[in-house]
Amino acid sequence: MNENELSNIIIGEAIAVHQVLGPGLLESVYEECLVHRLIKRGVNVERQKPIPLIFEEVSMECGFRCDILVDRKVIVEVKAVEGINDVHLAQVLTYLKLTDTKLGLLMNFNVVRLKDGIKRVANKL
Repeated sequence: MNENELSNIIIGEAIAVHQVLGPGLLESVYEECLVHRLIKRGVNVERQKPIPLIFEEVSMECGFRCDILVDRKVIVEVKAVEGINDVHLAQVLTYLKLTDTKLGLLMNFNVVRLKDGIKRVANKL
């Protein structure tokens, strides 16, 4: 599957999770439920995936972790905040660059309609 096909599955499953749970819970709850739904769909999922930083040809473990990596093609960053801001977008862009991944989904579950809390973030490789 390509990135767009995967993103459609991810967004559909995230909406299903949000319809059941609604806003107001912890990020970890949404992440756990979304991972569960994606695994049921047969999608390869890595949760809390460490992302090393390569500096001067040395791999450094700096504590970067993306919430969900789907099929090694799409990074999903789960939020449950009042609003998405530039720092959240910068976080996803950084993860995309460090992993050479093309597409990220920034999802804020703390909204009335989840589609209002989803941002697609593309890495111009």
